[in-house]
Amino acid sequence: MEIIKSSRHQKIIGDFGELLVCNWLSRSGFEVALVDHTGIDIVAYNPSTKQRIGISVKSRTRDVGKEGEEVYLFSYQKARNDREKLLDACEAFACEPWIAVYVETLEYADVYLTSLENYDSKYRSRKATSHDTWKMSKKYRELYNRDPDVRHIRVEFHATNWEWSP
Repeated sequence: MEIIKSSRHQKIIGDFGELLVCNWLSRSGFEVALVDHTGIDIVAYNPSTKQRIGISVKSRTRDVGKEGEEVYLFSYQKARNDREKLLDACEAFACEPWIAVYVETLEYADVYLTSLENYDSKYRSRKATSHDTWKMSKKYRELYNRDPDVRHIRVEFHATNWEWSP
């Protein structure tokens, strides 16, 4: 079986990743809202800690053999500065900047959620680059799993009867 993407797959996977993050935050006691704003996709508020976070969600589908490819978080090409967009939106909404990454493969999906501060201090490249990335190699996935400041969920897909004839 392989992943055959529809013409609207990028939009669908983006929406799905955002809703999955919203679901898990809601299940964790946060008040959550999807927002259509440059720089952030979700605003979440934890009533017990009074913490408000603004989250930029990146969602990708990886074909077999490409599961370890990194995910672009922020681009700095062609006068774009996606990091500044996140920071500006979080200032406007009075919230802390966070990032979420949803990566699905044929058999499973991983969701990672962490503050921009944690990403910057532990995982951001120290070299000047045109992109900041979330690395998905085995080494980095093990680092994320040991980091108490990176929330992680793995969802496994078990299709028992989902084949379509050509």
